[in-house]
Amino acid sequence: MQDVPGAADVDSDKPKGGNFDVVIVGLGPVGATLANLLGPSGISTLVLEREDAVFALPRAVHFDDEVMRVFQTIGLAGRIEKNIRVNKGMRFVDAQGQLLLDWPRPQRPGAQGWYPSYRFHQPDLERELRRGLTRFDNVVVRTGCELTHVEDRGANVMIQYKDLSNDQPCSVSAKYIVGCDGSRSAVRRIIDTTMHDYDFHEQWLVVDVLLKRPMPQLGDHTIQYCSAQRPATYARGPGMRRRWEIAVLDGEVPGELVRPENVWALLENWITDADAELERAAVYSFHSLIAKSWRKGRLLIAGDAAHQTPPFMGQGMCAGIRDASNLAWKLVHCVAVGENENLLDSYQSERAPHAKAYIKTAIRLGALINTSDTQDALNVAFRQPDGTTRMSSIAPRLGPGLAAGALSHVGLLAPQLRLADGQLMDDVVAYAHCLIVNGSWWRQLGDLHEKSPAIEVFLLLDDDVPEAQRYLDDLGCKAVLIRPDRYILGTATKPEELRALFGAVL
Repeated sequence: MQDVPGAADVDSDKPKGGNFDVVIVGLGPVGATLANLLGPSGISTLVLEREDAVFALPRAVHFDDEVMRVFQTIGLAGRIEKNIRVNKGMRFVDAQGQLLLDWPRPQRPGAQGWYPSYRFHQPDLERELRRGLTRFDNVVVRTGCELTHVEDRGANVMIQYKDLSNDQPCSVSAKYIVGCDGSRSAVRRIIDTTMHDYDFHEQWLVVDVLLKRPMPQLGDHTIQYCSAQRPATYARGPGMRRRWEIAVLDGEVPGELVRPENVWALLENWITDADAELERAAVYSFHSLIAKSWRKGRLLIAGDAAHQTPPFMGQGMCAGIRDASNLAWKLVHCVAVGENENLLDSYQSERAPHAKAYIKTAIRLGALINTSDTQDALNVAFRQPDGTTRMSSIAPRLGPGLAAGALSHVGLLAPQLRLADGQLMDDVVAYAHCLIVNGSWWRQLGDLHEKSPAIEVFLLLDDDVPEAQRYLDDLGCKAVLIRPDRYILGTATKPEELRALFGAVL
């Protein structure tokens, strides 16, 4: 058993039992983000990770502005920003190299306060997320530990795990356990749920290289090479990192395909072994699945344990980070106040349709990439209402769940406003509910706020914050209540709607 250097539990002589509020299984990006969101609340958290160290090779390579906003919330965006690259966008070309579809990504921060698209090296990200956990005495990280048994006893959960360094059995109790333990999740098996299958299953060869010299001819955009014979993807990573993903054909043997000589033969149209060092070649199976149950009593799952998507949107890890952001504040409330079935049930009801929307878009992209009749596929998949064919950003609403006040904007992602003093909103709000309200209207209401439960943060807006006032005007309201995960809980134009918003803060 090893503990993350600097984390709370660094003394190997400490007993390995104990009582915790939350146990997280898995210290990948999703589990580590969830622990970083729980850290400031003070609730006791144990993270169990089977591996002793960060996996040294890249897996996920993309995240978006919403995810970067979560990293801002946990106070790590500045550190993470040093090792990532702003993505210029994605282009789809046919077998002759003709451009079919261009999806440029703006090269300036957008409504979320960050660039819309980033490329990153997963081991770098995981190290920063783990370092972040060293800030919290209430978060204990134990690596080299494997979950062996979970029993929900109603009032708590009994958890058994094994220290792989010496096969020593250990046990703890917790109020909740969250499985962030990947596509083969042990916690999901214990929940005993089936998976809804969206019928996309393919094997692709994933190749990561380190260039030996600059090769600007490869380009900075992600390129999707659409072909029924051998579709492929090229992606630029940070620094000298480059990735290719190449479809595995029927009859090809993965063990043979990953041999260096065969890998270089597949890359010969782009680079040779004189240009780059082969870092990793592996065959991955891409799936499109969502678990039918994300919760059973005090057991929950998140990330790849709950859903799996083809990679063509770069949204696999992003969806898991959104899970963590949705779930953490609900767990904090349940630990502090007591179990709330509606609150916990809203986790899946809100997140599953949202994840499904990204999965279905990724499948549509996969259909385009895998066909020889690209123009027909393009027209079917991406014809816009104005008759043009283009890729547009999707920002789905949450599924049905928590709501109050006026409901027309419930479940939409809120922008990150810049305040009068120049600060970004989330740096003031932190991970809390936030009421944005027109200042003059608020003052007309008198002592309404004194008769209502407290909301963590008020942003009273007057004419000196025109950006925020424009946002209220766009919504057609006088106040909007934004949840800790930055989605709209409800709006208000009448005093009774505002009272409903106050009453909805749990």
